[in-house]
Amino acid sequence: MAHEDEGDVAITEDGRAAYAAHPDPADFMRAAVTLYREWKQARPSEATDAASVEIAHDEDEIAATSTLEEAEEAAWADISDHLRGLSPYEFQDLVAALIEAIGYHVSWVAPPGPDRGIDIIAGLDPLGIKDPRIKVQVKHRPDTKTPPDQLRSFMAVLSDKDIGLFVASGGFTRDAASEARTQENRRITLIDLERVVELWLEHYNTIDDVRRQLLPLRPVYYLNVAT
Repeated sequence: MAHEDEGDVAITEDGRAAYAAHPDPADFMRAAVTLYREWKQARPSEATDAASVEIAHDEDEIAATSTLEEAEEAAWADISDHLRGLSPYEFQDLVAALIEAIGYHVSWVAPPGPDRGIDIIAGLDPLGIKDPRIKVQVKHRPDTKTPPDQLRSFMAVLSDKDIGLFVASGGFTRDAASEARTQENRRITLIDLERVVELWLEHYNTIDDVRRQLLPLRPVYYLNVAT
């Protein structure tokens, strides 16, 4: 699908047609492997040499990588859909369970109703005596990014000794993320849905069995033989 012309590589018409038919790189590689196997089967049988072994190895590696990527994409889609389906208070409880699993002591979780900007309060010790306190705002709006004005409202309820965690399932606008990074008067961390899942996976074994059901996961293992 390509030819050399005075040292340069040019794409042939067949190559352009193949790219138009398979714009996704993984799909393109699968199609290429399939066509190669068909071509190879149509050839007269011949002794296997080092080149054919190398090509077969490359085929298997491409197929394995493609399968793994597809599995990861499908898994993330299922996890994301599950989290999106949680109610705001279920998602809030999930965040509280995660904070405890990381090693902090949750002293208060907002009941249904107005929360005045704080959904969870946690600390370094069970009595909440040691500073800093951790104040958490949880926004479960998967299709809406949190803007800067909501971030400022949250920072307004933080004292100098507080650490703020703003958890938003819909993520944050670029301006909100920039404002958090450049904040000098308040210590604040932004956590989106992907980061929640990363932390949940990292601390999964320390989450209690009951609240683990808010996002129950099971690992799947793939053979990873060193080459």
